[in-house]
Amino acid sequence: MPDLSTLALFTLACLALTATPGPDMLLIASRSATQGRAAGFASLAGIQVGTYCHALAAAFGLSQLFLAVPFAYDAVRYAGAAYLLYLTWQALRSNGASLRPIAALPRFLLPQIFRQGLFTNLLNPKMALFVLALFPQFVRPDAGAVAGQILVLATMLNLVGLVVNGLVIMTASRIGRALTGRNRLQRVPQILLATVFAGLAVRLVYDGRR
Repeated sequence: MPDLSTLALFTLACLALTATPGPDMLLIASRSATQGRAAGFASLAGIQVGTYCHALAAAFGLSQLFLAVPFAYDAVRYAGAAYLLYLTWQALRSNGASLRPIAALPRFLLPQIFRQGLFTNLLNPKMALFVLALFPQFVRPDAGAVAGQILVLATMLNLVGLVVNGLVIMTASRIGRALTGRNRLQRVPQILLATVFAGLAVRLVYDGRR
């Protein structure tokens, strides 16, 4: 297990990275604004499970496939973009009723939102390369099993993300309730969510070409 000084340094790095607005925070905020806190935390849970998957892949060297085989990176990148465009279409075709923040979301929706967060994270090859680049900097061969150390680091990253994104969820859900309380703005959350999905898809393709 990493020592306390290593964990402290890694936690500071995670705080700086997590507090910087990015695709995951944008997705979580849009979900919270459109469907409330429960949906925001379901989306966050999916993203954090995806982080563990990327950490395990890095531990077993699977993420290095993207570095060795460029085609594999492109295949995952385009699959992720296609999935996000599908979510964009789903958001736009909705009548808006299911996208309003409500006191009690139907339970069957939350697993779907969880899966969307998970797949969005898994189909982002840049997340795999991020884990592969950052985590080894804080792993020491003499501190125990490398896989165990990487999972500890992933847990620290997720705990920091829970605190930071938890604040985002609470704030965005309040904003969403304010917007949907006015008839003229009822479709704003729906359009916001579709715009986020489309923007993430464009960014995923564009960043891969640079």
